[in-house]
Amino acid sequence: MHCDHSPSFAMPTPAMTASAVDDAERLGAAAGFVREQDTSVLLSRVLPGLDGPELRALTDRCRFAHAAVLVFPPDEQALRRQLATCGLPADVPAQPSVVVRDRLAARHHRDAADLDVRILRPAVQGPGGEHRVVEVFALTVPPGSGLSGIATDERRADHEAHLAFDVARPDPLLLRGLLASFERHGAAAGGGGYNPHEDGTVFYFTAPSGTKTPYGRVELYASGDHRDVLAEHLGRQVGERADRQAGAGQPDSARPSSGQASPAQPDGYRAAETLLRLLTGAWTTQALATCGQLRLPEAMDRDTGIGAAELARAVGADPRSLATLLRYLAMLGVVSEGPDGFRLTEVGALLEAEAPSSMRPLALMYGGPFYQSFAHLTHAVRTGQPGFEHLFGENHFDHFARDPELRALFDRSMTSSAPLFEAVPEHPVLTAAATAPGRARTVVDVAGGTGELLDRILSAHPALHGVLLELPHTLAAARARLAGTEVGARCGYLAGDFADVPPGHDVYLLSRILHDWDDERCRSILRHCADAMPRDADLLVVERLLPTDGTASLAVAWDLHMMCNTGGRERTVDHYARLFEDSGLVLVGHSPLALGAHTLHARRG
Repeated sequence: MHCDHSPSFAMPTPAMTASAVDDAERLGAAAGFVREQDTSVLLSRVLPGLDGPELRALTDRCRFAHAAVLVFPPDEQALRRQLATCGLPADVPAQPSVVVRDRLAARHHRDAADLDVRILRPAVQGPGGEHRVVEVFALTVPPGSGLSGIATDERRADHEAHLAFDVARPDPLLLRGLLASFERHGAAAGGGGYNPHEDGTVFYFTAPSGTKTPYGRVELYASGDHRDVLAEHLGRQVGERADRQAGAGQPDSARPSSGQASPAQPDGYRAAETLLRLLTGAWTTQALATCGQLRLPEAMDRDTGIGAAELARAVGADPRSLATLLRYLAMLGVVSEGPDGFRLTEVGALLEAEAPSSMRPLALMYGGPFYQSFAHLTHAVRTGQPGFEHLFGENHFDHFARDPELRALFDRSMTSSAPLFEAVPEHPVLTAAATAPGRARTVVDVAGGTGELLDRILSAHPALHGVLLELPHTLAAARARLAGTEVGARCGYLAGDFADVPPGHDVYLLSRILHDWDDERCRSILRHCADAMPRDADLLVVERLLPTDGTASLAVAWDLHMMCNTGGRERTVDHYARLFEDSGLVLVGHSPLALGAHTLHARRG
């Protein structure tokens, strides 16, 4: 029996005949899909055209939870064998599925009592270790059963196949915004319901015609009773059905009233609204920066609300103006509003200065000098020269070096993407170095900032030693940060530039360095590393990779940012492979990290 663990978008489509697809392949494809998908990338594929701030907002509030498949085993033992063959837990409990049973009975004009439909939810892990499940519906069809026709039709049409997203911290305002976002991008309301046993509300959509996944149905699941929002959603479904009937030539009595917009107008409205949302992206940046500057997170709480007037007194702001800002931040999901006032959300807590991996410095950078430089994006596009240099008269590294406060803010901002680093210490190169017999191995972090990544690696591997190469002013901040720690005792500090890469060590790191520079400068940096590396040493490069298939990616946004602010760029994996080859190195492989990044592994050629 074969299970397909190939990339999930190779999943069988409804157009394929039943004879070409057996249940094991369909089950295996669904399992592979759930294991592989990144929520942000999947949302951009489900809703083509979704990008920028709206994609980030949806990704912050929706988590890919499961994909569903309907299979037709001859008996329960066969189903358990299929689960095990596909690497899924075979001992997961099975419960009756009344909803799917009744839908099958209605579609095929059968007595529901004749259909033994079960639901199983074997757990799998997403690419970042996220808990997900494969939702398996199983209709038992013994050999020679009169139900075989149902199995043939359902395999071909795949009516029950769908993918689902869980909504984090749902509230009516948030849900209405999420539903509107799906509809703006072509998803049609497709039903839903409230389950009192689970106390959860489900909203179904038919995926837009241009969706880039093989699933035609999408589910949003919100914990709690949201039947008021559900009623609006179901009303839109009825309205859309009436519009389709009218367009198909139904009698005038079935058409919308004369006060309704014509079918062509909503598309125009949606396009205009989409463009307006895109045009207001700058407002979002400044609202987040202002939230950080006013230190609103420090004056708020996750569990207890606070009124706008009281909060204004705490942070020294005008109450009416602050209330306006708070409403906008609530729309973004940075705060939430309730009867007792405003509360901080998980997203907003990242703007607190003392939060672990605080993103406040990044908000101040993006709302400060980088925001100003983006006003000169047209100059960068026309001339090929960074907008930052056009505005400030020097490159951003020199500009920050002359301003101690700005330099310190930039150094702190570089640690704001700490989740990107979480999987780096687990890289096989570092694990092998840490467990190698004999002498202690050393990791050299080239231009490693204040030592955030090196700290993580040495903490994870007590047998390793480290060397941090940085410019003197940043090196001083790193020393202060690691002083007195066990990691600091195993770390050496070397003041210098890329030309000063120390020779003779075991593993070399370049984390988010190459994207700052053009190809010529990258080759120079890589040659310095190659010259310093012993024949058996390894180089790990952490960068975002540009997609080659038009997929929405953080790397695409950062490519624009690098062009405007540093003169650098993001690159495809093949582009990096060529730079390595030009510098006496060879790409061994690459593996994904969080936030759209990858670790590229290279060795001397």
